[in-house]
Amino acid sequence: MFTGLIMGMGRIEAVEARGSETRFRIRPLFEMADIELGESIAVNGACLTVETFADGWFTCYASRETLSVTSLGSLRPGSTANLERAMAMGDRFGGHIVAGHVDCMAEVAEVRPAGESRIYRLSFDAAHGRYVIPKGSVTLDGISLTVNDCAPTWLEVNIIPETQKVTTISGWTPGTRVNMETDVIGKYVERMVQPWTGGPEAAEPGGITMEYLRKNGF
Repeated sequence: MFTGLIMGMGRIEAVEARGSETRFRIRPLFEMADIELGESIAVNGACLTVETFADGWFTCYASRETLSVTSLGSLRPGSTANLERAMAMGDRFGGHIVAGHVDCMAEVAEVRPAGESRIYRLSFDAAHGRYVIPKGSVTLDGISLTVNDCAPTWLEVNIIPETQKVTTISGWTPGTRVNMETDVIGKYVERMVQPWTGGPEAAEPGGITMEYLRKNGF
């Protein structure tokens, strides 16, 4: 599990493509001590596993599935990426619950100033719109953010100077594609209530009816 609080950025030093799969060598641009084999590190919000490490760098592998649903395939030597290690038991929880499982890619549609901050509008597929709510949480390239405003196919976030300074977001321009993970709690709630709302997991066709209540002892 992650929190969406970026620890710092890493520089992509090597990209080894093997057909539809890729292995990355990444050098953190901050102190990342005690890296362990097999640990999880979110790279631009995608949970990847450390395969090897030495001399201040580590390697991780991205499968065909990961590359198909994320923007990791666009990373090249010299690119930078947001990094966050998995949360340890007892760590301070300062962001929101982030799984590191990217739902879709969103595209920057507009950037405009707001005092010292910047407002970014991003568009995405309508299939994910039901999980995005005003003042709710969203993860963009691994960054935990609050939704200022939204509609079924877009959202807006306000980016403060500190976030611009310590993440890759300062380089986002219209057309930039980023990894988007919606709030996992909303997905679980949706699945839990489907038996009573007529969704795919409905206990009875049509959801709750008087007949359904009688059959179940109410």
